[in-house]
Amino acid sequence: MSLWEWYVSRGRINRSTWWLRYALPIVLLSLLATMADVAFGTTTLPDLAAADPDAVTAVTTGPFATLVAALTFVPSISSNVTRLHDRGLSAWWLLLALIPVFGVIALLVIIGFLRGEAAPNRYGPPQLPPHAAAGEPLYPPPHWT
Repeated sequence: MSLWEWYVSRGRINRSTWWLRYALPIVLLSLLATMADVAFGTTTLPDLAAADPDAVTAVTTGPFATLVAALTFVPSISSNVTRLHDRGLSAWWLLLALIPVFGVIALLVIIGFLRGEAAPNRYGPPQLPPHAAAGEPLYPPPHWT
């Protein structure tokens, strides 16, 4: 996978590709950037144990976290769209993220935990798992014993 293919993905991607090539690296980069901001003193994390429960605590981001957020915005959106396409859904479903708490959780479940369509859909054929050999079914039927 080239950098451009990572940056702007097309078609459909399966759950493991989304988790391993997009979600986890972006989360790790964000954590490292936040730690760098704290280490350089460009941001502070709120002390939740000592904070006044009635006070509103604002977390400001530093330059490293802002840079990582800007650089990973497009890959994040494009990977989420290709996961939605794998489920046969349009990119408009990303608007669920505008609903506080429920929408973000619902979108995470849809994108990260639900299996994509096994057959080709209007967005293209499904992505084969890396271990799938030619001629093997994409999703073998369950064996009930």
